[in-house]
Amino acid sequence: MELLLWGVLPYVSIALLIAGVCWRARFDRFGWTTHSSQVHESKLLRIGSPLFHFGMAFVVLGHVVGLLIPRSWTDAVGVGDHTYHLVAVSTGAVAGLAAAAGVGLLVWRRFTVPAVRRATLRGDRLMYAFLLGAMTLGLAATILNSTGATGDYNYREGISIWFRSLFTFRPDHHLMGAAPLAFQLHILFGFILFALIPYSRLVHMFSAPVRYLFRPYVVYRRRDPKLAGVREDRRGWERVR
Repeated sequence: MELLLWGVLPYVSIALLIAGVCWRARFDRFGWTTHSSQVHESKLLRIGSPLFHFGMAFVVLGHVVGLLIPRSWTDAVGVGDHTYHLVAVSTGAVAGLAAAAGVGLLVWRRFTVPAVRRATLRGDRLMYAFLLGAMTLGLAATILNSTGATGDYNYREGISIWFRSLFTFRPDHHLMGAAPLAFQLHILFGFILFALIPYSRLVHMFSAPVRYLFRPYVVYRRRDPKLAGVREDRRGWERVR
């Protein structure tokens, strides 16, 4: 069971993610959208959406640092375990609570506003369930580990090493099998969520408007009422006087 959960499931999840994104890009371009419901309700959306997106950005950054950077690297630059743990817990808790509050507000809005509820797809309901589950379990694991409820467990010597071993295609599944249950459930929900991304509105994360930053400027000119009907309209650029 350990081999299936922590040695096979991660690769299946990532394969479904990549295959689903490629399929959507090839055969469902018009369905590749956030399915925005702002036209139905905007007050709660203005609060919940920034909380969720900015909170998740820092949550993902924290996971990247915690899972991909070995302990030896932080020790080499003089960051001890106490300092690392203090910074990780404080910043992670703030980001996690912000993201959880944001998605909680968005879910409340989606199921209490009739027009928004009618616009909710079945796949989105499943996605919200696993998204909320993964975030709640992540916060619970952080709190339990910080208070010592999980014993003297250091995820940097267990989960982080297992996660990095996935990239070498030699997953050390025994390390993940020895992790506390809260961490195991959090990661399990996370990989299931990865597999669901291409089939929900979360797919829009792969279509960030990066080209928007490099677009040419749009020039707006005020029409002179004195010249209305005198000068013939022409296409193209005109010299600015």
